[in-house]
Amino acid sequence: MGINGQFVFPMTMNGRLAIFLVLSSLLASQAGCAEQPIEAGRVLWGRDLDVALASSQASGKPVFALFQEIPGCVGCQQFGREVLSNRLLVEAIESEFTPLLIHNNKTGKDAEVLKRFGEPAWNYQVVRFLDNKASDIIPRKDQVWDIGGIAERMIATLKKVNRPAPGYLTVLASESFGGLKSAVFAMSCFWTGEMALGQIEGVIATEAGFMSGREVTAIRYDPRILPLPKLIVAAEKVKCADSVWVPESDKESVKSSQLEVAKIAGYRAAPASDQKKQISGTSADRLSLSMAQATKVNAWIRSDVNKAMSYLTPSQREALQ
Repeated sequence: MGINGQFVFPMTMNGRLAIFLVLSSLLASQAGCAEQPIEAGRVLWGRDLDVALASSQASGKPVFALFQEIPGCVGCQQFGREVLSNRLLVEAIESEFTPLLIHNNKTGKDAEVLKRFGEPAWNYQVVRFLDNKASDIIPRKDQVWDIGGIAERMIATLKKVNRPAPGYLTVLASESFGGLKSAVFAMSCFWTGEMALGQIEGVIATEAGFMSGREVTAIRYDPRILPLPKLIVAAEKVKCADSVWVPESDKESVKSSQLEVAKIAGYRAAPASDQKKQISGTSADRLSLSMAQATKVNAWIRSDVNKAMSYLTPSQREALQ
């Protein structure tokens, strides 16, 4: 401890690592000393701002600061139960950030921190992303209460501090986006279709199926990343666009396409034994994967194992060891 109670860190790498390990242990012990309230979800939280800032300085990880009403209303409980208990989001918070929980309806240290950041008491949850000086990395934003919104702000924060966002977090953000669109492509083999189309950035989910007497791959894609005309061009490049079907409302946007694009009708999914065939027989076959994770791991596991592994969480990768 240095002047005025400020932490002073050794300049050596070993010293910084030692302090980081001690601080991490302290954060974990703080989180585990009491039963986790439902409003806090499943994240292992630290409860001391100074310790969190010191840990952030040692590790380089931003602080994920949750200001939450505990005990809280139904909305606060729902946020904890659904958003802060999503297993992918929880792992990203714990592995890429320094988690910090501030109760916005308590006296003592919590009230002091609330006043310092100008946060209202007895308020709905607010998440702020702080550097090790307690400054906002990205602007504060209220009413971000869904998985996709939190994931997108986590990605923006990591980008701002020049830290890579893990693949599982990026696909979680897209998977949770309410504006995903559908398309169906015919090719010689839907196993190949799931693999090749799944490799295209912006394709979030694939499914092997049948339509118009053909083997097809139905996909869900993020139009913010991959507009439909570009998707069709990309599918043509990987020889997975013998025929193309889209919702009637999307046909106008591809009227200039050289391919004939028809309306989706009569699609049916292939049996479970034909889904995600590239994963079958690999070590990843025993993992419980989200829709987007399964799509990306299936797409890459036979050609680029490291790429496939980037879509797994730390605990999932550890389970494969």
